[in-house]
Amino acid sequence: MNSEADLIRWGLRTPRAAAIAGILFSLLLTASMFLIRTSIPADPLAGATDVINHSKRIALALNMLPFAGISFLWFVGVLRDRVGKLEDRFFATVFFGSALLFLGMIFAAGAVAAGIIRLLGSGSLMGPGVYALGRIGIYQVMHLYAIRMAGVFMISTSTISLRTGIVPRWMAFLGFALALALLLSNGTINGLLLVFPLWVVSISVHILIDNSQGRPETAAGSSTE
Repeated sequence: MNSEADLIRWGLRTPRAAAIAGILFSLLLTASMFLIRTSIPADPLAGATDVINHSKRIALALNMLPFAGISFLWFVGVLRDRVGKLEDRFFATVFFGSALLFLGMIFAAGAVAAGIIRLLGSGSLMGPGVYALGRIGIYQVMHLYAIRMAGVFMISTSTISLRTGIVPRWMAFLGFALALALLLSNGTINGLLLVFPLWVVSISVHILIDNSQGRPETAAGSSTE
């Protein structure tokens, strides 16, 4: 009897936790990208003047990234838990692997950017070639690699959703369409990566609304006997 009550309480808490983590990730990542976008010229070959003038805003944006990553990991973990025993090992591997690669690339780009900011702020000698190389490297990681890992994560999540019904079918098909845009992107569309946190928000809001309507989420495959 106690175990059944604990299971019910777990089912009521977990979706809300997933929703809050997903929304927090989306807000932090979007805010970080907005601060960076409005502080640094889009052209990676541009000079470092704007970066120096807006170094505090950029540092604030970079400090948000670790907390966004923690929220995203929590979101991924709870989504996987919701799938339960119906989890397919192949798609689960792609799902989890793409999530970790996406976070790793975001953190790597953030670390390089933070290093550049510290060098510029300390007045240390930094040749224009070194600065340009760092900027181009960050641009490549974010717009060619991280954005595609986000697309792979969306495809695997949407496929799992279609098989288990953890989100509506239209939301899964929307994920396929948006993921295709990310995968085929050549890095020339500024702000395209924002599609990913917006999609995470849509899933999180659905989970939150579904839970608020009094339908406890028994993760697919989790059942009381």
